[in-house]
Amino acid sequence: MRAGIDLGGTKIQAVVVDDDDSVQGEARLPTPTTGGPEDVANAMVEAVRSASNGAELEGVGVGSPGMIDTRKGVVTSARNLPDWEGSFPLAGVLRDALDAPVKLDNDVNVATDAEFNLGAGRPYRSILGVFWGTGVGGGIILRGRPWLGRGGAGEIGHVVVKMGGARCPCGRRGCMEAYAGRAALEARARRHVKKGEKTDLLKIMEKRGRDRLTSGVWARALEHGDKLAHTLIDEAVEALGAGVASALNVLDVEAVVIGGGLGLRLGEPYRERIEKAMMPHLFASDDPPAVHLAELGDLGGAIGATLLVRAKRPSRARVAASR
Repeated sequence: MRAGIDLGGTKIQAVVVDDDDSVQGEARLPTPTTGGPEDVANAMVEAVRSASNGAELEGVGVGSPGMIDTRKGVVTSARNLPDWEGSFPLAGVLRDALDAPVKLDNDVNVATDAEFNLGAGRPYRSILGVFWGTGVGGGIILRGRPWLGRGGAGEIGHVVVKMGGARCPCGRRGCMEAYAGRAALEARARRHVKKGEKTDLLKIMEKRGRDRLTSGVWARALEHGDKLAHTLIDEAVEALGAGVASALNVLDVEAVVIGGGLGLRLGEPYRERIEKAMMPHLFASDDPPAVHLAELGDLGGAIGATLLVRAKRPSRARVAASR
């Protein structure tokens, strides 16, 4: 058995798989909103123990946001997680708690890997993974292999879609994530509420027992015809269309795979809208790439993390590289 953890801004998803990559157990916990890296690590341990139900583990793979040093097992500046500005030896802490080898990689890289090997990307040799959630992350596969650049490739959320535009959680201005990331959307919604604009977003959040505007809250508000929710999500779709098209104009891959909490929760209608929003900005608009929803759903990131510790990887699988 191999365990995989998808560490996200709102949830920690753990799975345990067998040699055929079939999920044998899973657990999902909310990501702590206070504390720090130690509290997040403790929740990750709890999720793996729940998913494994006492099974002996060959190893544990982790897909994490932030800057990843895969050799040292360190995560730095995971800004969508509580008080995680510095470096934390996540692999070592998890290894000691779970008594199993631990390997780390970027969360979007492992999710893209999973879709390429086991999901919607299987028919293709080059794909762009776009994961629309707390932030907006990207993963790139070219000629059957991951493209990591010098360590920072795939940061599609920080493609600039408006010069001098809204401030992004990264501190820069005009990034796609400043308009489309769930965390940025929530911050913008709260500013509108402070100015007196009417919305049911916060009421839905409280009714559902949430402490933030999750993907489910946004989906419910859209279903109820909430004007502010529609305005902000419409802007997010336009930003995604411009940003993804800009990346495609450089990479010219065969397919785009859209996942992430918001991408999957809003589903096929919004996949179509993003594809439509790409077209005005796409240079090769007469031969656009295929655009798919992530086939592995919410478990894709965690399943991708298990591939990091698989003894015999799929022939097309990526090899974890040092950042």
